Amino acid sequence: MNRPTGSVTVLLFASAREAVGRGELAWPIPPGGLTAAALVAAIGAKFPRLRPTLATCRFVRNGGYLDDLETRLRPGDEFAVHPPYGGG
Repeated sequence: MNRPTGSVTVLLFASAREAVGRGELAWPIPPGGLTAAALVAAIGAKFPRLRPTLATCRFVRNGGYLDDLETRLRPGDEFAVHPPYGGG
């Protein structure tokens, strides 16, 4: 995907993908970045069907799980949304 300048690539999996209708978003962010919490809130505001799922998701920035949603995301980062997975 060609990523617009000043954006984060948001990857959506499983039920998050279903709620949004696609698996990848290019989300614009300011040059100084924003917190992961602010990004999650903005995504939930734009995609109301996703809001209930976001409360139980794990988030990954550039391949590493986030324990702190106050982590700042910067343009060019990859941010993945992983809802709980089921199966057997």
